Amino acid sequence: MRAFEAASRHLSFKKAAEELHVTPAAVSQQIKALEEYLGLPLFRRLTRALELTEQGAAMLPKVREGFDCFAAAVDCTRQPGEDVLTVTAPPSFAARWLLPRLPRFAAASPNIKLRLSSSPEAVDRRGQMREREGGPVDLRTAASALAIRYGTGNYPGLLVERVFAPDWVPVCSPRLLEQAPALREPEDLARYVLIHDETIEDEERQPSWQEWLAKAGVSGIDARQGPRFSNAVLAVEAALDGQGVALALKPLVAADVAAGRLVIPFGVSVPSPYAYFLVMRRAVADRDSVTAFRNWLLAEARAVNVPNSA
Repeated sequence: MRAFEAASRHLSFKKAAEELHVTPAAVSQQIKALEEYLGLPLFRRLTRALELTEQGAAMLPKVREGFDCFAAAVDCTRQPGEDVLTVTAPPSFAARWLLPRLPRFAAASPNIKLRLSSSPEAVDRRGQMREREGGPVDLRTAASALAIRYGTGNYPGLLVERVFAPDWVPVCSPRLLEQAPALREPEDLARYVLIHDETIEDEERQPSWQEWLAKAGVSGIDARQGPRFSNAVLAVEAALDGQGVALALKPLVAADVAAGRLVIPFGVSVPSPYAYFLVMRRAVADRDSVTAFRNWLLAEARAVNVPNSA
C-alpha cells in the first residue's frame, strides 16, 4: 500500500523508490503483487509515463485516508496535550490579509499554538495543485496542517472549502494623484506606469491590464509597459512607493485603502480566475484546533469589505 500510494503521487516508480529508500524494481514488484491480489491493474505502464487506471484512481483516496488516520493517531499519542496548528498560505495572503487578523484568532483561541508559514507553492501552477510533490505543506504527515491555496480548488483526496473569490482593482499611492498629469479618467493611465503582478505563473490566468482596460472601455494604451514583479507583495509595495498603478487583489489591499495609504481611483474591477481555498486532510478535519481556525477564518472572510473609491 505504501508503494502504491507513493507511486500514485509521483506517477513514477523511480521517484517512489527514492522516497521509500528501495529500488524501482522493488516498488514494481510490490505493485505487481498488489495487482495480483486484487485481480486487476492499478497502473497503465506507458512508454515514458505512468498513469492510474480507473480502478487505481478510485482506490487512491481511501488508501490516503487510511494513512492519514494512522499518522494522526501516532502524532496525538506522541505529543499528548499539545495542539500546534500549522497553516501555510501564499506570501501575499499571509502578509497582507491573514497576519493582521491573527491577534483576533489568538484572543478567541488562546490555547492553540499557531505556526504560520508562507510559500509560493501555495499558488496553483498552470491551474493544478502539484499533487505529486505534496503541495505547499506535506498534508499527509503534518497532523494538524492546513493549507490556504490560491487556485482552482481542484485538489483530489483533500477536503476543500472556498474562503473567498477576489477581484482585481487598480491601486496607487494618493501621492501619485497629487502630481501632474491628472489621473481622473481611465484614459489618463496612458501617462502612468502600469505595474504587473506575476504571482500566477500561467500567463493566461495572470491579472491583465489589457483585460481591465477593455472592461473600462479604453483603447490605445500599451498594456504591456511597466515593471513586472514575481509576487503580489512586491507589486503592492511598488504602488505604495508611488512607482505607478498596480492591479491588486481587492481584499489584500483593504487595510491600506482604509488607512489612506492606497486609493482605488476607478470603480472598474475584473474577477480573478482563482479563489482562496482552505485545504485539509480528512483525518484532521474534526480536531478542535482545525475546527476553531476554520470557523474563525470563514467568519473573517464573510466580513471582507473594501472601499471602492479614492
